[in-house]
Amino acid sequence: MSELSIHSLSVAYGRRSVLENITLEVGGGEIVGLIGANGSGKTTLLKAIAGLLPVTSGDILIQGRAAAMMEVRERAKYLSYLPQSGSVFWDITVEMLVSLGRLPHQKWRQALTSADQDAIHAAMRAADVLAFATRPISQLSGGERSRVLLARALASNPAILLADEPTSSLDPGHAIDVMKKLQGLAHSGMSLIVVMHDLTLAARHCDRLVLLHEKKIAADGPPADVLTAENLAAGFGVRAFRQMTEEGPVIVPIDRV
Repeated sequence: MSELSIHSLSVAYGRRSVLENITLEVGGGEIVGLIGANGSGKTTLLKAIAGLLPVTSGDILIQGRAAAMMEVRERAKYLSYLPQSGSVFWDITVEMLVSLGRLPHQKWRQALTSADQDAIHAAMRAADVLAFATRPISQLSGGERSRVLLARALASNPAILLADEPTSSLDPGHAIDVMKKLQGLAHSGMSLIVVMHDLTLAARHCDRLVLLHEKKIAADGPPADVLTAENLAAGFGVRAFRQMTEEGPVIVPIDRV
């Protein structure tokens, strides 16, 4: 059974259709890269799966159960959403922010348990933010804040992680580190859908790529099968430089077609 199943999903903003007839299966231990041009519906799809946007039609199943029938807290136990924006509205410490990821597992006004603390510290280690656990969020750079928000998402120990451009504000080294960590989470059994714009990182670290174009899935498969010259031209309007290295493929858009 798939961890996440999406059947004939359509989403609209008012009268404007954004996604139409999306069908997608994500298995346990799989990292799926979601790619496509700006406005192709990548973030919309993640938000619909997370229950943050209403759907026009279709079904979303989490471990075989209808997500629409789950209460918000119950869905949050299975699924974490890492948004594109790194906004934090309270100047709290890193550890306190990461601890908010444990809320779906806590009863009202319950103190953190030892299991909660273990999960929080493990998440901070995974995101490489444990060293500044006591620092206020306002004292962090944008990239550091992004890693803290990743730690918050991981603190709930979700079965499914939805990550919207998790490397967008990171320097190249930390971007590689984060993608290797996400790949490791997939290898440990977690299911991930990750919105990506860096095609090289997507090709190296994702098991599958899903290309959104004109409201639909234009391609779905192994990175080499999706990142063809034809798909890059149709989906992004670009042609790209390609090279295979010992570390994996390098794919760099170089011009408009």
